[in-house]
Amino acid sequence: MNTDPASAADRLDPTELRGLFLFESLTDDQLTEISHLGRVRRWPPGTAVYVEGDPAECFFVLLDGAIALTRRVRGADVEVTRSDQRGAYAGATQAYAGDRMEQVYPNTMRALTDVTLLALPAPEFAAAIRQWFPMAMHLLDGLFVAMRTTQTVVGERERLIALGSLTAGLTHELNNPAAAAVRATAVLRERLAGMRQKLAMVADGRLDGAQLHRLVGLQETAVERAATAPVRTPLQVADAEDALADWLDTHAVPDGWELAATLVAGGFDDAALDEVAGAVLASDLTAAVRWLAYTVETELLLGEIDDAVRRISSLVGAAKQYSQLDRAPHQTVDVHELLDATLAMFTGKIPAEVRVVRDYDRTLPAVPAYPAELNQVWTNLIDNALGAMGPAGTLTVRTGTTGDQLSVEIADTGPGIPPEVRPRIFEPFFTTKPIGEGTGLGLDISYRIVVKKHGGDIRVDSAPGATSFRVLLPLTAG
Repeated sequence: MNTDPASAADRLDPTELRGLFLFESLTDDQLTEISHLGRVRRWPPGTAVYVEGDPAECFFVLLDGAIALTRRVRGADVEVTRSDQRGAYAGATQAYAGDRMEQVYPNTMRALTDVTLLALPAPEFAAAIRQWFPMAMHLLDGLFVAMRTTQTVVGERERLIALGSLTAGLTHELNNPAAAAVRATAVLRERLAGMRQKLAMVADGRLDGAQLHRLVGLQETAVERAATAPVRTPLQVADAEDALADWLDTHAVPDGWELAATLVAGGFDDAALDEVAGAVLASDLTAAVRWLAYTVETELLLGEIDDAVRRISSLVGAAKQYSQLDRAPHQTVDVHELLDATLAMFTGKIPAEVRVVRDYDRTLPAVPAYPAELNQVWTNLIDNALGAMGPAGTLTVRTGTTGDQLSVEIADTGPGIPPEVRPRIFEPFFTTKPIGEGTGLGLDISYRIVVKKHGGDIRVDSAPGATSFRVLLPLTAG
């Protein structure tokens, strides 16, 4: 870092240093050491003394002029303070923490006027502070370690709570198709037993070859009809069942009301049953109709089992995509797959009255990312959106581009974030939820994943009925 743009290398003598409130209580020997460490530096208006995120090399004390400190917040430079007070300080303010903390500048300092600063090299200044004030350093170390430990423990708890919630929803969703498959399998076993019993009719020779051939043909037709049965309204289904029940009663087929529901589900109507009646003797009509009803129900049960197994496979695939356990930590990914996997994990948690809208730009390219950690971001944002809306509303997941970055927007129709709260939502441990319901780390974790790890940004817009969090990710590795 160039700390001498004006090529001035002056020192302040101990007397001048004592005039600065920061050093007024130091001993003469301490002031002398500071005098030897420090150098006076000058910057013209508009120049950056240091930049946020750069290695923290110097501790700066304002001697003359005016400076402004800014932070990069969700894509914009926000001025956090400005000062022309002699003795104001900034820069490597946490150098005393040593290896306990990443030593980078926490903000950007810019000269508003011609500025004169005392620059103290961070390592030497920090060593002097630790030597001069050992008790204060112990207290600060304890405070720092306690805060870091608390953040780690609470952060892990936050992840466990989110994982437990998603796991409960996933097991519920898996249980439904699994139970349906078990139920369908049990019924299918009974129907197959009934079909075996009907085969005795053929073995007894009660059907001649021609009748058997026609009945097998009708069976194949029934299978095709069951596969292509039209979708009907409940009223249409009831009318069709009544019509078939009347036909079966007229032709003396017992329990016609019970068979009618199965035959209607398989696409049968009066004309189809007339075809069956013409293919067999009147004495064999009941057996033939029941044979076909078993055939239809068997196909329907097989279709139900197939749907259940496909649903289970889909949920397992979504869980695998969500966890990313068998994949490289960093890879090029389609964010839509990550979003769909996260939404699938939330299926059991999304209230019935909440509508989910997927507004995807499928032309977006895959981006380099840490997918497992991005899934955690989607989880935090979606969970917050659902919590804000309550039992009803609209959750919108939208993708697109903003400038040269990929954009993922999570929007809800909740009451919005109060203006007085909005500047603090990304602070660690800050939460608007009741005590015991939020740790205040969800958005802090999301911010660090997106900004620190991916070089992206998170922006928020909020008004009553319309709150959106927009995650911006670089389209290329950087």
